[in-house]
Amino acid sequence: MKAKIVLAALTALVSFPALGAPASAAQAPADPAPGGPQRPYEADVEGTRNLDSLSVTATAGPGRGVTLAWDRRSRAATGQVPAGARRFVFLFDRSVRFNPDAFPTCDRALIEEKGATACPDGSQVGTGLAEYATGEPREVLAFNTRIGRSPGVLVVLPSTGVVLKQTLERVSRPYRKDYRWALDEILPPNDTPPQERAGTTRFRLSFGATREHHGRTVGFVETTAKPGSALTFGLWSEFVTGQVLVPVAKARLGR
Repeated sequence: MKAKIVLAALTALVSFPALGAPASAAQAPADPAPGGPQRPYEADVEGTRNLDSLSVTATAGPGRGVTLAWDRRSRAATGQVPAGARRFVFLFDRSVRFNPDAFPTCDRALIEEKGATACPDGSQVGTGLAEYATGEPREVLAFNTRIGRSPGVLVVLPSTGVVLKQTLERVSRPYRKDYRWALDEILPPNDTPPQERAGTTRFRLSFGATREHHGRTVGFVETTAKPGSALTFGLWSEFVTGQVLVPVAKARLGR
């Protein structure tokens, strides 16, 4: 049965953006997901300081299902194009849990060979847009997958053929006070020199799908929070300059 993608953009909900303040390398926030796949080493480069903000909306669906719509904006402190990213770690409120085993999976090899349209029905669990300083917004699709033995998500930009892996992991200390789960996304090095990699000025990504599983409706993302509750989300972000930001957003759960 096809998973039902809930369009959070149509929902009027309250969310509170928070600006991520730069941190020096010596004071950089701790890595919230150090136990997962490691990005190949790449030396820091000189570049602009990024200024990032984050807002999130949370829309309750059938059962305990919820759609979480992330909206991250980035600009350079100097007014130039933002520095490129190395990693994004999505941090989810402690009330949030995932049900990847209840949804079909799609393999990266299948997407690279035949495209995202070849993925099994019900494996798509999200959608979004990526925006750069030049050019039109690019469609983003998210699919349930397995990364080795771990559950994860594949983030696909069909227009460019880019496929990024997100590994679902428990957060490390000191993040456990506010969060329980993280999706760790690595942007691997490529042939473009780090200082020439343009960062996104904005990306929007919604996680949320529902389907019937063992006689009940389940969500890919669920929450134990009650409608009206304030949930906390973060986005640990590392850039090619070595800068690390962690903008935080509060979202009130609505219907």
